[in-house]
Amino acid sequence: MGANAAEKSCDPASSRRPARCRSPFNNIKFFVLCHSLLQLSQLLVSGYMKSSISTIERRYGLNSRKSGLLAAFNEVGNTVLIVFVSFFGSRVHRPRFIGCGALLACLASLLMAIPHFLSGPYEYTDRISSSSDNSSGLCHVENTLSSTSSEQSCSLEENPAQQVVYPLLLLGQLLLGIATVPIQPFGISYIDDYASKRNSPLYLGLLLAATSIGPAFGFITGSIMLRFYVDFDKVSKDEIELDHRDMRWVGAWWLGFLVASCLIFLTALPYFFFPRNMPKEDADDVESSNDTKQQQTDPLRELSLLQFLKCFPRIALRTLHCPIYLLVVLAQVNQAALLAGLATFMAKFIERQFSQTISFSTMMIGGICIPLAVLGTVLGGVLMRRLNLSVKGASKLCTTVVVLSLFVATPLLLIGCPTQLVGGVFPPSPGGLSCSASCECSDEAFNPVCGSDGVEFRSPCHAGCLAMETDFNHKTLNYTGCRCVGGHGFASPGTCGSGCSHLLLPFMIMLGLTSLIASLSQTPSYMMILRSVPAEDKSFAVGVQYMLFRVLAFMPGPVLYGSVIDSTCILWGKKCGKQTSCLYYNLEHFRHRFLGVLVIFVCGALLSYVLTIMILRCRPRQHTADTQKKGGYELVAEAKTADDALSTGKELKT
Repeated sequence: MGANAAEKSCDPASSRRPARCRSPFNNIKFFVLCHSLLQLSQLLVSGYMKSSISTIERRYGLNSRKSGLLAAFNEVGNTVLIVFVSFFGSRVHRPRFIGCGALLACLASLLMAIPHFLSGPYEYTDRISSSSDNSSGLCHVENTLSSTSSEQSCSLEENPAQQVVYPLLLLGQLLLGIATVPIQPFGISYIDDYASKRNSPLYLGLLLAATSIGPAFGFITGSIMLRFYVDFDKVSKDEIELDHRDMRWVGAWWLGFLVASCLIFLTALPYFFFPRNMPKEDADDVESSNDTKQQQTDPLRELSLLQFLKCFPRIALRTLHCPIYLLVVLAQVNQAALLAGLATFMAKFIERQFSQTISFSTMMIGGICIPLAVLGTVLGGVLMRRLNLSVKGASKLCTTVVVLSLFVATPLLLIGCPTQLVGGVFPPSPGGLSCSASCECSDEAFNPVCGSDGVEFRSPCHAGCLAMETDFNHKTLNYTGCRCVGGHGFASPGTCGSGCSHLLLPFMIMLGLTSLIASLSQTPSYMMILRSVPAEDKSFAVGVQYMLFRVLAFMPGPVLYGSVIDSTCILWGKKCGKQTSCLYYNLEHFRHRFLGVLVIFVCGALLSYVLTIMILRCRPRQHTADTQKKGGYELVAEAKTADDALSTGKELKT
């Protein structure tokens, strides 16, 4: 009763507002700040997951399709429940629902870190055979490799705790998706309801900017955390034999989830103090009173949940029947699918294409591409405000932006590296290497070495190396007597690399410029959606928009990109007789197919925006006014008619 009385006394329609109404929790600017911080923290988890996906892939032997499914799985729970946002959006305490969703996201982030504590120590090739005579991985003409230690390691890998790792990661992603259901749709509609018409585009631009900063912090956090060894909490520093430049290196992917969980918990607390209704920003008493009456007589609130579910297909079709809304959403779907794939696998692309460490690659994404995308999002909001663009003006701006981004992105297909020479792998050698045939090397061996002739081999054994040179700390300096290596016949530990790391700078410049230009269309496209539907259908329209995002973009996008990447693999890893993650890719195919998908999605967005311009030119001016008059009241009539027809057993007339 006390809380309700306080909210009533702070009602925007009141001619006299008490002093407690000046609380920051009755200020939409403070809500924008809090929501930006929550979006930043919640999306930090998403960005961190994507920055760590290739590390998780390497740690648990996943292919890119499986890791893409893992990255997209948080959209499953979101897609199933996003429909209810449309129903509850205008009748529930939106800030409290946002707070509850944030607490669930906190729990999901904790769950994502649990697999590390259930798993045994990270095992790589040298450790698997550490108790055998061939622990050095050298070539032995008379093979003395014992299978006992390998069988013991495989039995450890098959323990029940190890088997639940992937399902636990999927469950964490599922809960994270459910947690985000109320956060962004409720936040956007709440801000648009209580912000002034002039400031709404700017606030939306700032919110979308925070939405982009969150993944950026996630990638930067990933870059820092992945420099620590995955088992630094389980083994001593002296036992860590790998460094972060080794292709077998696995960083502490789990650590960032614990940090993110704490941040989400702190940013969730303020939402339990915001009121259900807030005074309209910069509005006089008459305007505030009119807005309040509109909220109080919101026809969506007259529907029961059963009536809403019965009429949902008709409501969805009516919303999608608006051509501007549908085309803008389709354009955003293309851009979202592009973003979902690039955010998940671009760090892996840079790592493989330009021979960089995974921590450096994630820093490039989080430190360059995403900040430029944030800048573009803010500039898009500023342009909308300064130019006071209509729906038609916004459509022209979006079309221009997409054309420019397509023009800038196309040269990326030409900036890349050739596939490095790998003995027995590339160029393909069906019969294997005859020079190391007598070594009887294990198919599971993976300890790359670079021959003095510039050819890489998957292990010293496959290079036919007979001996090795070490320093005082027993660290390997060189492998000697390598039968398969030309020239001086020695090999050094580590990969030879693709040999064109100098192209990374122009590639990142072009990629960053593409991110800046493409993001200019975010705010105008969102405003086109909010201004092309009836005011009382705003929450519903946003809900349908996000549902289509998830079904058509965020869910299939990473899986599609993962499948494309897998199609370019030329050597799969093996462990305990099972296929694991890819060891080597055909880099030219990787670049052309990966970035080719990007160009296809940009063309799809361009076509959608061009069609909006054509429709707006042919559309009568009165159509918008007529659309605004329709909406919720017809919906109530339809729902009651449907309910009456069902109760009396009559057929529902269309």
